[in-house]
Amino acid sequence: MIILVHENNRPLKVLNASFNEVEFSVALSLVDTLFALAETFPEDIVMWCHQEYVEFVNVAEVKNIFHHQQIMASFSVSETTYIPKAIGFVDQSVFVNVKKDVSYPTWLMSSDVGGVSAEFLNAIDAAHKPNDFDYFINSLAKLAMPKGLFCYSEPRLLKEIPSETLQPIWTSNFQLFKFVKQHYKWVWVFVLIFCQIIYNKKFPLFAFIRSLFYRKQEVDFRGLKVQSSKSVLKKREIDVIIPTIGRKQYLYDVLKDLAQQTLLPKSVIIVEQNPLKDSVSELDFLTEDHWPFNIKHVFTHQAGACNARNTALNLVESEWVFLNDDDNRFAPNLLKNIFEKIEQYGVNVVVTKYLQKNETLSSGFNYTHQTGIFGSGNSVVKSQVLKNIRFNMALEFGYGEDFDFGVQLRNSGEDVVFFPDIEITHLKAPMGGFRTKFVHPWETDEILPKPSPTIMYTYINHRTKEQTFGYKLTLFFKLLKEQPVKRYGAFNKLFKKQWEASRIWAKKI
Repeated sequence: MIILVHENNRPLKVLNASFNEVEFSVALSLVDTLFALAETFPEDIVMWCHQEYVEFVNVAEVKNIFHHQQIMASFSVSETTYIPKAIGFVDQSVFVNVKKDVSYPTWLMSSDVGGVSAEFLNAIDAAHKPNDFDYFINSLAKLAMPKGLFCYSEPRLLKEIPSETLQPIWTSNFQLFKFVKQHYKWVWVFVLIFCQIIYNKKFPLFAFIRSLFYRKQEVDFRGLKVQSSKSVLKKREIDVIIPTIGRKQYLYDVLKDLAQQTLLPKSVIIVEQNPLKDSVSELDFLTEDHWPFNIKHVFTHQAGACNARNTALNLVESEWVFLNDDDNRFAPNLLKNIFEKIEQYGVNVVVTKYLQKNETLSSGFNYTHQTGIFGSGNSVVKSQVLKNIRFNMALEFGYGEDFDFGVQLRNSGEDVVFFPDIEITHLKAPMGGFRTKFVHPWETDEILPKPSPTIMYTYINHRTKEQTFGYKLTLFFKLLKEQPVKRYGAFNKLFKKQWEASRIWAKKI
């Protein structure tokens, strides 16, 4: 481990893991010195730290934090970050609303303290490097994260949080607009200025105009051989949970796929729902056929996927749990391959490719990477991390329960990692014949809420204020396009009422 000590965007000295000074030229810029250190010490973790926080660096945790070569981690001692909260106007991802007391996936980096492997720095194409170190590390993380760099806010980098913190470095409006233009689609700079005008009562016209002349940035890096030193896999034992309702044949096919696994599940937990009074189970094959795993079957008249999955989670006994669905198909090596990836990357939550027949994966999902998505039909999770996590019953029969579950995982200190080379086919089977349509209480209101109160619920509870405002503006324009020009004024009034109705119901559920 090598520590680059700096102050005011200027390198001061280089220290080793024992905090002894190392002879090394610091005549270059802070960014260039970082890369020079990577070339000189290609096997090390290259860290940076403001001189005021050097004594707090937690050397003992460095190997645990950087447990494979494609990890970048930092920690902002103050409550603010270089990229301001206004980024939420254009970025709706889970990576913006950082929970600071746990290891949290985010591209928002801080120059207070952080690090990355020299091997990664030496692998990237760094022909265009800004002199501003804070801008550089945030840009690098934002560009490389979707391509496989694992980025975190990591409080373990410090032994304790200093009682006195430095005045945070604020990015200017010019830098913010530049960042948005270089890292997002061009349309988002227009969203940003509209939000700044409407919600922040600011009009940064010159910053907006200047940003239009910047080009979108890219970063490329040679694929590194990843092998985590973190031990997360003790037993290759897994339980499978499947909620089902009225899809007997599809469920049978799923069980057949599980029975052919090269690594068999220990138990399959099936929660069968039928809301019809006096109904009984239709799954006769559960007892009539022979299955190479234990089957735990629960029959209930209470419909709802959240309740069914929570019921099943309470019955899990194995070290791992596969959240499956009753209309999935997959190859015999699925579970074996998932465990190999778990071991390779040292992760506790895995999400697979989940496509329908003849559906193709978008170009942005071709890399193993940290994802803002969580799927209750295509995920494998270590059972231990689910001790206090369940599907939110407030979102039953609505939208957002998977998102909410994923946020709970991240807020507990877990990461969610997507593996594009592990595939589950989602047949998207028709609904079971005895399902009844659930009628939400707001569906009979004179003013129908927009968006759905369950979606609003996730924004109120899991997004920043700026993300909520950004969503509101984009939703408004999306719906406005469907209106004739002569109705624009009336629509604006209606939308405000619908939005407020959604907020009211979201606080009730």
